[in-house]
Amino acid sequence: MTDNPLQRLDALELVKLGKSAITVGGLGAGIVIVIAALLAARLAAAGLRRLRARAADSGPSLYVVEKLTTYGLVLVGLLAGLSTMGIDLTSLTVFAGAVGVGVGLGLQGVIKDFASGVSLVFERLVAVGDFVELSNGARGVVHEIGPRATRIRTNDATDVIVPNSVLVNDQVINWTLRGTTRRIRVPFVTAFGVDKELVREAVLRAARSVPFTSADDAVRRTQVWLVGYGEHALKFELIVWPTVEAVRRPAAIFAAYTWAIDDALREAGIEIPYPQRDVRLRGLFGEEGEDARAALRLEPKAARKGRGKAGPHVSQNDAADELGREDPDDAPPSRTPPP
Repeated sequence: MTDNPLQRLDALELVKLGKSAITVGGLGAGIVIVIAALLAARLAAAGLRRLRARAADSGPSLYVVEKLTTYGLVLVGLLAGLSTMGIDLTSLTVFAGAVGVGVGLGLQGVIKDFASGVSLVFERLVAVGDFVELSNGARGVVHEIGPRATRIRTNDATDVIVPNSVLVNDQVINWTLRGTTRRIRVPFVTAFGVDKELVREAVLRAARSVPFTSADDAVRRTQVWLVGYGEHALKFELIVWPTVEAVRRPAAIFAAYTWAIDDALREAGIEIPYPQRDVRLRGLFGEEGEDARAALRLEPKAARKGRGKAGPHVSQNDAADELGREDPDDAPPSRTPPP
């Protein structure tokens, strides 16, 4: 009986590692298994990605499942392929340890980013769909957490590639971590001497006319605070709670509210200040004080004060009210009874 040449080729040894021999047939079968595992991982990732696009509420959880499935299939396929080739994995322990030390020293940055990516996937402090702000000021929505880096899409439609270790080790502001709205402060100024209550009413009316302003409740309310005195103006801040969708676009929020505030102040006739300088004359034509005023036939200050004097004007101070209000998100202080 003649030997089949294909069987001889299948049993042909290519290399011998200790007691294990790698044959042509084993090498081919191992490569087929690895390729099949890679294809299965790609198909599973594509299916889970489409499912994640449909289920918006379960997107972060499905993203974790997608990554675990992809990494698991690739790892199982690689181990099965090596075993099919005839390589005894237990005999490579010492060799793998030595190689691992060398690779770890040379690729410690890549390994650090990979470990950080696994941490991000499991901890979910930064998940796909979150709006984050980095320490360098870059802001955007997390679109993908890869093995080495995370892709963040800014509101200008540009992609920022951030190493995973940066998101783990550096300070990151997650604007949508808890899925609730955030308080926004919009500064503006008015001239000295304006009616503060008129300013408050005009700006509150303008803020509530913006479509993405959240409705007031017992805790979160739209307010106007007087926060200080400038060189030429009174400094105010509009305190507003926009919707969760609007929080993802902070630049547009400030622009929209600033525009509405400017329209409201102009409509109410409230002066928006500009840099100016007051000049006081101590003397005129050699006369000073009351003599100079009499020379110009001006009315004395005391006479002007007594005419048209109005009663005291009471305005509402939102900042003072805010100090006396408890935040339900804060735990009440523990009280221990006296001994």
